[in-house]
Amino acid sequence: MADPEHPRLIIRNFLSIDECKELEFIHKSCSTVGYRPNVFSTTLSHLIATNSFHLIIPFVRIRERLKDKLEEFFGCEYELFVEFTGLISWSRGASIGWHSDDNRPYLKQRDYAAVCYLNSYGRDFSGGLFHFQDGEPTSIMPMAGDVVMYTADCRNIHSVDEIIDGERLTLTLWFSRDSSHDEDAKLISLLSQNLLRDNKADSCLPLPASGNMYWFSVEQTSNEQLGFNICWARLHVLGYDTYISEADGCDSDVSELLVKPVQLVRNNEMLDLEFVNILHALQVVHFFCWKASALRTREVTRDIKVVELSDMQRQKINSLKSVVLNDHDLAASFFCSIPSKKSSCIRFDWTGIMAAVDAWGDYTSKLIEQIHLQLPHWRTHQSIYSVQLGE
Repeated sequence: MADPEHPRLIIRNFLSIDECKELEFIHKSCSTVGYRPNVFSTTLSHLIATNSFHLIIPFVRIRERLKDKLEEFFGCEYELFVEFTGLISWSRGASIGWHSDDNRPYLKQRDYAAVCYLNSYGRDFSGGLFHFQDGEPTSIMPMAGDVVMYTADCRNIHSVDEIIDGERLTLTLWFSRDSSHDEDAKLISLLSQNLLRDNKADSCLPLPASGNMYWFSVEQTSNEQLGFNICWARLHVLGYDTYISEADGCDSDVSELLVKPVQLVRNNEMLDLEFVNILHALQVVHFFCWKASALRTREVTRDIKVVELSDMQRQKINSLKSVVLNDHDLAASFFCSIPSKKSSCIRFDWTGIMAAVDAWGDYTSKLIEQIHLQLPHWRTHQSIYSVQLGE
């Protein structure tokens, strides 16, 4: 919309539904506690640091398309650098008042913003409408696939209503004319260090960060407060428990529990398969949520063994939950879909989970291969872009 006083652009269906679902899978299986109360975030640097570096590949083409469209509309071709890329979800109680995106001294480098909505108002969450203080349109109803682009200065002061229910998910990028704030150069350096260290390039298994990055409480001031670890909470709201044979009950440190092998439990059944850690299990489960319909026809090549829980195992599970989920109701209120909607994982079966284990491995292996093919070009140009095969 050409308004020189309040320059902004709204594009419907800029992202496909599958692009939205893929980014939702990444966020819900990798996110940490965010920068504001009741907000959760996934940054590209965090993906690299937790050995999920391959998951930056789905962002690459989207970032390019956003940058090209923004530069075209605002007439600043070849002038901008991506300053920040992040998946950000707002849960019940999150809101922000009137502000511009450059309203702090440490944010003055931000020139433009692009917010891509990955899920929809009324279906996935309630509340969370986006408002501009001046100009048209005055309000935006978030719908999956839509994007809003605007200048980061006082010409586009905006706010977001409080989230009433559900989880509002966005892909948000800021752009800068200042090359010293170029996100790509920093990410390429981190990627290079990561792939050279400890032979991590041979593995697609995630490595959790420190426990405090995943711990949520309403006050967010102490791990001793009632709250939950968001990795376990996201599994819990989908109907899963976890069993850790090495756990020592309520005396265990959450950071230590994050790196222990886990098994998935549902009702009174346990899958006889160990995941390397909670993030590994979480990624597989959310991959199953994303690809459930396609996985129904995938052949499972390994034996599926499900065992009934013993009383002792159930006691250990309950002891673990007292450490990682000491406020179950709070977790459900933040991560459950709005009540009128069904879970995307409603058609559960262990065969589907086993199919997801193999399909997730294939998916990550392909992304790792792409990283290795493209990283030399990224290093040369100090820019993350889609490398055409055969260059």
